[in-house]
Amino acid sequence: MDKRSLYDGLSSLETDLQGTLGQLSEIKEALHELVEKNTTLEIENQRLREHLQEVTKLSENTDDLTDPAKQELSKSRMNLEKLYEEGFHVCNILYGSRRENDEECAFCLDVIYGERYK
Repeated sequence: MDKRSLYDGLSSLETDLQGTLGQLSEIKEALHELVEKNTTLEIENQRLREHLQEVTKLSENTDDLTDPAKQELSKSRMNLEKLYEEGFHVCNILYGSRRENDEECAFCLDVIYGERYK
């Protein structure tokens, strides 16, 4: 083999390696983005699972309390109950403001259920 073809072969190999290195860098960046996105989705998924458990637990607890009352509620009280379940106050003290962490409000429950809740 002569020196010229050896040099050309080496230059060709170097060009190929640089191309491969560029592809490797692109793949590495795409993998990094996927890992970040996967982590974000896992965190969001966990929060949604926890929220679903809270809602399910709350639903089971409120079903026990409200089933008999729902049959006796007037249409206006049922509308208030719906707003309350969506996370808003219906009592005259805090009407229309959001309930923090969906905590129960005795005033709202009294407005909706009155004597039936006790």
